[in-house]
Parts: sequence; structure tokens; C-alpha cells
Amino acid sequence: MALHAVAHPDQVARIAAADRRAADRAKVVGDPTLDRLLASRPLRERYRAALGTGARRLLVLVSTWGPESLLRRFPELPARLAAHLPQDEYQLALVVHPNEHSLLGTYDLTERLAPALDAGLVLAGPHEEWASVLIAADALVTDHGSTALYYCATEDRPVVGVHRGGAELIPGSPMHTLLDRIPRLGAPDAAPSAVEEALRAYRPGTGREAARTAFAQQGRALRLLRTELYALLGLTPPARTAPPRLLPEPRPAERVPAAFDVDTAVETRTGTRADGVAARVRVARRPVGLGAPGDHLAAEDGSASEALVRSAGVLYRRPLPAADASSALAWTADGWMRHALAAYPGCRTAAAVLTPDLFLLRTRTRASTGTAEASGAYAVQVAPLAEDGRVTRADPAAAVSAVHAWLLRDSPSPAPDPVSLALAPLRLSCVIGDRAFALVLRPATDAEAAAPF
Repeated sequence: MALHAVAHPDQVARIAAADRRAADRAKVVGDPTLDRLLASRPLRERYRAALGTGARRLLVLVSTWGPESLLRRFPELPARLAAHLPQDEYQLALVVHPNEHSLLGTYDLTERLAPALDAGLVLAGPHEEWASVLIAADALVTDHGSTALYYCATEDRPVVGVHRGGAELIPGSPMHTLLDRIPRLGAPDAAPSAVEEALRAYRPGTGREAARTAFAQQGRALRLLRTELYALLGLTPPARTAPPRLLPEPRPAERVPAAFDVDTAVETRTGTRADGVAARVRVARRPVGLGAPGDHLAAEDGSASEALVRSAGVLYRRPLPAADASSALAWTADGWMRHALAAYPGCRTAAAVLTPDLFLLRTRTRASTGTAEASGAYAVQVAPLAEDGRVTRADPAAAVSAVHAWLLRDSPSPAPDPVSLALAPLRLSCVIGDRAFALVLRPATDAEAAAPF
């Protein structure tokens, strides 16, 4: 071979240790793939928008191929994390080595990952999409595969390891250095509860230090490689240089969960708080069926299965797609809520999401006679949150669960009726992770109740 193009001088030394003559033909040109990642960093927000990440933290799992890979040793880890990490705080993605894609095939791979995919896991494509997902990521969980080094070379964000040792990791290699210095997840059973602790334990700069031992000539690889190749051909390179091609937008998750086990914690005080908020309600939603049941089951009508809709204590419905909005037959918002409470005896709360910032809601309460009574129609406005020049919005379905938990809480004080709220709208706070979204509860207007839906 006339040329061994490598990414770092240490690789020349490794070649020399095996074959001195081969090392004489080695040239350090850098890594063209890394240069594409570096050039595409300004598209990070665009990639996150394409994935539907929003304000969530994108946690990417990276699995190489072979018997010591993440997916071979811990095949349950993607589903386990999906079961325990709150849906409104985390988005999960998985990058699988192309060899594993080829070995298993798309059908077999997706069948093995079905529980996690049903929970919204993004399975990155093996050609270019994986690199876009790395740029979008907020944190990484890696085995001993070198993909993690690309992530570490682009930005200094947390990375933790799950490698348990074996014969495949080369001693003294950049990945050996990285795995030796980053936090490690505990046993697979403890990983969901330990992942946040491990990410917090990451020491800034650790990943960058390891990546510098793997990649030299960053940003210059295409130019240097072209020079070497044209020299081999005995030709003069053209004057115009070719910049690295930007990476494409990644595809969002193919499956979006439509039913959740919801845990809530209601914090109330006698009277109204000093800030005017009557109560704070913490909400954590997790895809149904992967873990322990929550305080209530919330399901999206029109997307969740019949069995889940019939079992749900909270039913919510989003507006029809634009193509269906002009249908000759449609519900009104209040008409659908009344229908849901009548058709599904297990439903305690029905909510019609009109916009990202407004939903209507009716509850089924238990009267002193023991019979079920439906409340009047409430309207709930969800205020967006301003953070460092950005606007963050809560999923209104999470806010529905917050209002449901407060209205139907065990309390000697009855929930306010729409008549009293007309005089004094009620302020609540829906707490999701470390964010608190302001909710205003008031009676629904006639126009809102009659809105086509």
C-alpha cells in the first residue's frame, strides 16, 4: 500500500511497532468525518428541532459491535432508561455500529428494541444520521467503541461509560484513556436511578483531553488528504478546495408514546402562597407499561389503544391535523369532553387541548350521595417560561395531569367551581424537572367550549 492515512501521530507509532516499513508510508492527515462534525456544529439547534427534543435533555446511547458491546451485554438498558427517565425531561437516542446494523438487519434490530422504540427512542441511521445525533446530544452513555471520541471532540458535554472490561479494548488507546477517566454507571438494574448521578460526576475537560489523543489536524483533513492523494497520482490539485459537507437533519422517533404512567406530588398551603400560587404540582410522566404504575394513567384519545383509553383516569385529545380540520363532522371541545366522560366510566378527567398554551377540562367528581357528577368546563392557560433569552413551553398534556391531581386531591376543601373562578381565577404551578410553569384556571368561555375540535 502506497499510503496509510491516519488521524494522529500516535497511530503512526503503533504502526511502526508492528511494521517499520508500513510506518514509513504513513501520513497524519486528520479525520474527514470529524471535520464534518466540526463544520456542522452551528446546526445543533436545527438538529434538535428535527428530533423534537425541545427543552428536554437528549441522552444518547452508543453501542459498538461484537460480544462486548453495549447492546450485547446490556440489551435491556435502552428500555430500562426509557421506563425510568421522565418523558418531559429526557429524550433517548441510540447509535448502533453499522456492522451491527448489517449483521442483524433492520427488522431484527427494531424487534429487539421494540419496547424502547415504542417509548420514543430515536434509532439513528448508520450512515450520516448518527453524527447529527451526536451534535444534538446533551450527554452520552458509551461502551468501548470509538464513536464516543467524535462526540468528545465536538463539545465538552458529559459522557459516562458502561464498559465492563474484556479483550476488545486496546490498552493505552484513546478509548482506554477516556473510559479510565469518566464516571461509570453501576449495575444495569441501578442504571436508571444512577444515570443522573453519573452525569453530574463527569469532570469537564475529560472528554476533550481523550479526543486530542485521537484526532490531530482538526479542520484540515480534507485538504491534507487531497494533497497526499494527488501526489500519489502525480497530479496538481485544483485551486478550489472542497469544504466539508454539512451533515443532514436526523429523523425524529418513528413512534411517539400516547399513554403515560404519571406520578404527581401536590404541595398546598392553607390559603394562597405569597406569590399568589395556590399550589405547586410536580409531574413526572413515563411511557406506560415499562415500569411501575403511576398515580394515574393518562392517554391520548385518537392515538392510544382502546384498552389504554378505557383504563385511563385522564383522557386528553389534541386538535385534528390541518387536513382534517375542515371535516364535515367534528366535535366541539366541550362536546368531546362530555362524550369522553360519558363513554368511559373509568375516566375522571377529560381535556381538550386547543393550543400549546390553552386547554379545556372537565372532571368527574364523587358527590356526597355516592353518585358521579361532572364539573363545569374549566379553561387552563399555560404560560411559557422565559429562560436566558429562550421561550420554553410545557407539553399541555403534562399540565392536564397537574390540574387533574390538584382538583381531585384528597382535601377537606372542595375544588373551586367555575362560578367562583369567574370572580377570582386560580393560579397553579406545574413543576416539571427543575422548571415551574404557571397555570391559570378559570371558567371556559362559550366560544372556547364551542370551538370545533
